[in-house]
Amino acid sequence: MTAQPNPADSVIEIDRLTKDYEVGMFKKRRVRALDQLSLTIRRGEIFGFLGPNGAGKTTTLKLLMRLIYPTSGTARILGHPIDDVATRARIGYLPENPYFYDYLSGRELLEYTGALFSLNKPLARRRAAELLNRVGLDDERADRQLRKYSKGMLQRIGIAQALVNDPEVVFMDEPMSGLDPLGRREIRDLLLSLRRQEKTIFFSSHILSDVETLCDRAAIMTNGKLLRLGTVEELTMQDETSLEIIAVGPDPTAFSALCKAIASLQSASPTPNGIQILINDEADIEPTLALIRQCNGHLLSINPKRRTLEDIFANPEAESPTES
Repeated sequence: MTAQPNPADSVIEIDRLTKDYEVGMFKKRRVRALDQLSLTIRRGEIFGFLGPNGAGKTTTLKLLMRLIYPTSGTARILGHPIDDVATRARIGYLPENPYFYDYLSGRELLEYTGALFSLNKPLARRRAAELLNRVGLDDERADRQLRKYSKGMLQRIGIAQALVNDPEVVFMDEPMSGLDPLGRREIRDLLLSLRRQEKTIFFSSHILSDVETLCDRAAIMTNGKLLRLGTVEELTMQDETSLEIIAVGPDPTAFSALCKAIASLQSASPTPNGIQILINDEADIEPTLALIRQCNGHLLSINPKRRTLEDIFANPEAESPTES
């Protein structure tokens, strides 16, 4: 299990944060969007915040940004309560659906945002030019009005505005939304470069492959509650490791008739070019390979089979919170 964080390294501290909403017009009832969330995020880590729609991810980010107010619980950023105005100058924020004044250009938006952070004009211009390059917006697109931007371009300029003030902590709500594969790769590289500068990044995402690639740790939410917390390795760890054997060429029908002799067999599933076999016992590797050869097949690979984040999403009730 991951070691407990040193309090001196804690950049975001969330303690039993709870948010209730009143719904209904005549007969009011309270709905809990976030339930007793406690998390500690460390300096210099990329932290992924995962969950299906309605899990409480955006609610948490809005609470930390003071766009809404908690029903109970507290949180601190950079050692200060979240209502400390001075702390705002040290953080960056990308909302889920960024909206900007349509008739500004991308460059003008960044220079304006720099002015809000009290950057002088020459510095604001330099920061804007640097960030436009970092998010992949060339001069032609940088000087185009935002009303003419595509969804992906708006996402790129939204990421750039979150970095204008060179923040110590960056909060991003679905930063990969609307980006094509090349754009996602460019933004992943940008986030990794921020980590090398010891920035702390807290982002929510539905794109689980990005979380597996980027994150030092991740939390999985469901129905407003923390479901799992840990490194990606810890989240996907199994108590009983299965082995996945991929073979090409064997006749799946013939193999299925013979594979009942494999004591620890979990499954044998046809693939376009062969068969995927899951077994629980390493001692059954040789008998399985012998059956594959008997069915005129060839071994392609043998690997430990571990749960993916998708597996955890698909069966959340089987999981319990993990503290790390």
